[in-house]
Amino acid sequence: MKSHARVVVIGGGVVGCSVLYHLARAGWTDVVLLERDELTSGSTWHAAGGMHTVNGDPNVAKLQKYTINLYKEIEELSGQATGVHLTGGVMLAATTARMDWLRNLVAKGRYLGIELEEISAAEAGELMPLLDPGEFVGAVRTVVDGHLDPSGVTHAYAKAARKLGASVERFTKVEGIARRPDGLWQVSTNKGEIVAEHVVNAGGLWAREVGRMVGLELPVLAMEHMYLITEDMPEVAAWNAKTGTEIIHAIDFDGELYLRQERGGMLMGTYEKAGKPWSEVETPWNFGHELLEPDLDRIAPSLEVGFRHFPAFQKTGIKQIINGPFTFAPDGNPLVGPVRGLPGFWVACGVMAGFSQGGGVGLAIANWMIEGDPGADIWAMDVARYGDWASMAYTNAKVRENYSRRFSIRFPNEELPAGRPLRTTPVYDRLSEKGAQWGVAYGLEMPLWYAPEGVKDDFSWRRSTDFEHVGREVATVRERVGLSEISSFAKYRVTGAGAEAWLDRMLACRLPKPGRMTLAPMLKEDGGLIGDFTVACLMAQRGGPPPFIPPHKGEGVADVESLSAASEPGGNDDAKGASTTSPSPLWGRVRGGGMPGSDPAEYLIFGSGIAEQFHMRWFERHLPVDGSVQVEALGLGIVGLSIAGPDARRVLEKVTRADVSNAAFPFMAIRRMDVAMAPCLVGRVSYTGDLGYEIWMEPEYQRHVLDVLLGAGAEFGIGLFGARALNSMRLEKSYGSWAREYRPIYGPLEAGLDRFVAYDKSADFIGKSAALAEKSNGGKLRLRSFAVEAVDADVIGDEPIWHRGEVKGWVTSGGYAHHAGTSVALGYVPKEIAGEREGFEIEFLGRRHRARMLDTVLFDPDFTRMRG
Repeated sequence: MKSHARVVVIGGGVVGCSVLYHLARAGWTDVVLLERDELTSGSTWHAAGGMHTVNGDPNVAKLQKYTINLYKEIEELSGQATGVHLTGGVMLAATTARMDWLRNLVAKGRYLGIELEEISAAEAGELMPLLDPGEFVGAVRTVVDGHLDPSGVTHAYAKAARKLGASVERFTKVEGIARRPDGLWQVSTNKGEIVAEHVVNAGGLWAREVGRMVGLELPVLAMEHMYLITEDMPEVAAWNAKTGTEIIHAIDFDGELYLRQERGGMLMGTYEKAGKPWSEVETPWNFGHELLEPDLDRIAPSLEVGFRHFPAFQKTGIKQIINGPFTFAPDGNPLVGPVRGLPGFWVACGVMAGFSQGGGVGLAIANWMIEGDPGADIWAMDVARYGDWASMAYTNAKVRENYSRRFSIRFPNEELPAGRPLRTTPVYDRLSEKGAQWGVAYGLEMPLWYAPEGVKDDFSWRRSTDFEHVGREVATVRERVGLSEISSFAKYRVTGAGAEAWLDRMLACRLPKPGRMTLAPMLKEDGGLIGDFTVACLMAQRGGPPPFIPPHKGEGVADVESLSAASEPGGNDDAKGASTTSPSPLWGRVRGGGMPGSDPAEYLIFGSGIAEQFHMRWFERHLPVDGSVQVEALGLGIVGLSIAGPDARRVLEKVTRADVSNAAFPFMAIRRMDVAMAPCLVGRVSYTGDLGYEIWMEPEYQRHVLDVLLGAGAEFGIGLFGARALNSMRLEKSYGSWAREYRPIYGPLEAGLDRFVAYDKSADFIGKSAALAEKSNGGKLRLRSFAVEAVDADVIGDEPIWHRGEVKGWVTSGGYAHHAGTSVALGYVPKEIAGEREGFEIEFLGRRHRARMLDTVLFDPDFTRMRG
């Protein structure tokens, strides 16, 4: 075995072998894969071997399409048969709600280049002769579906990688991983030690154990999974003889079943409701080519449905039952990418659909390691979507839930209960008493809407029971004043002598002056949007606090100018890099009695809560090595409330002695002020697009501030509003949000954020040359807003945008704009048609709805309310 390598890949399943192959194909041949036993010894060898391109996330679907197209390449290079059978398939719906979901998949496939076709149940029966058409209301035919030989594919990756110069070491068990003082990784095995620049944890069933070697607890859990193989069936033989083809794949969502031909019989697998975890705490190292004891009783309810939906199974025997463990992350998607705080340590695990996704995962890891970027938008798979709150118990609860719902419908207004509530703010109980219906973002509970007693969400693809109540919340804001809880923003503090110069390089905007804030796009080297923030400059000022602000907690404190809002709601609380127990995150650097005088500027940044770990990883990757800049994720060390609406200023005036007139406290200004008895930071900005203020405080003051704001606002008819009302109002302003309108696949010009890019500033910010090139060539796309002629449902995202009979773009988000009284969609179209107003349609729920491109925003187009 080598003593040194550029990359060590741990794990010889399909994912590890794919990573090895892609690294070698890209030219990194000094790479070695370590497998404790034979290749495929974990979950790979007993997998059912199905493959498909359809996925709920369009970017993952693209990688699945890549994976399937890759099999011909590795088969030819390796000389190893992969056993690929592209049979096509049918996805079956037994209910109208399921059929609506399938119609949305067909629509999504139009812009992804995935061939899908809605067909009747009778037509499905003609394609798949074992099903009873009377049990279904409709179906969708797929083309690029099939199955393969799991062992053959894995060995094809490995052999192809070897031919390109990579190495594979079997029967080599990793026993420890340590970071050396020089930054390299020392991997200890039963055959000796190997030193590497990079280590990839593709450990599969043992991914947790490999992670623990470096102090990392990954949110993955193995579940027992069963499928059965029947005796030879005469119906199968008859079909093969008649058509000369295999019986196609079938997915019976309502029966929680998948089926395909296996030799002369059929394979039927199920994701049963009563799923059972395996080795919940630690995976035994001596587990290998073994199966678990079958438990037919556990899957009996699914089999009963299957035998009814596919009557031929009632007349055949079961030849074999396979029960083996597969690992899952809490949301069922893989965990992929570099791990924050562990430079050179990568994960590629939790890839349950390894034969649909393994190629794409390998490609992303190789691109990321070599080029510094995955080469695709893989947010849905990025390990950074979880923080330290994703504990073992949380993971156990969510994986069980996800497994039991793998074939269940997730309605757009449905919130899943497992693992909740976990993280809450101090006003959680107060808002619950007032009818708050909760959602969750990055583990944090956030109010979605407020229900009268006895009313709750009725899950549906169409407008539901919340519709009229959300409308009332919007009216409260637009007509009077509303209050919302906003703690789910991510919050960062940037300090140090080099803070200003560092931020000038990190952010594409012109940095704000003390006491001011601005919107701040952040770009990758290729000009893609990797973040959108609000940044504010806090500058300690001489002379102490103004007369109306007493020193904080009895200490001498200089007046602090600070920050407000971000571009969208989302949660956060990652302890890594956070400083929630340090001196007050609001006042930290200016406490202690002395006047800081010429201290350098201090900055606060607010952004998407769901991306906190993602953005901290990016920040830390680019920190100067001289220690001149410090970045902290503040988490729930500060929490917030917002008031918005035409009477918002009058409410604020009643609870503070500060001058909050328009002249003294204009739009995008920040100021430290007391709100009643609580020291707060108040920023004049609102994601509602209305006159508004965001008020930030330490957690111990939030209940007090909530009470005084509600009390002061009573005479103005103040009311609570949640995230659904906020979404309605931001659509009226055509405000985008992270992970929807703003993603790494779009440039600032395409996303409409170019007005915040300081192309001419002297700082050579990351992505500047690419942004200038985009400005010069115009990019390819434009983000646009549409008023949609909808009836009883609205877009949710990923619907195709038609223009004059052709699919030209896609929707990123949407909903109903209650104040404007119209359905709205935001989405991307080619720049060549971005100036046209008519000829557009948006397809959802099986219909194309006329859409009119908006000339201007629907609410306050002159910004008189926001700035007045």
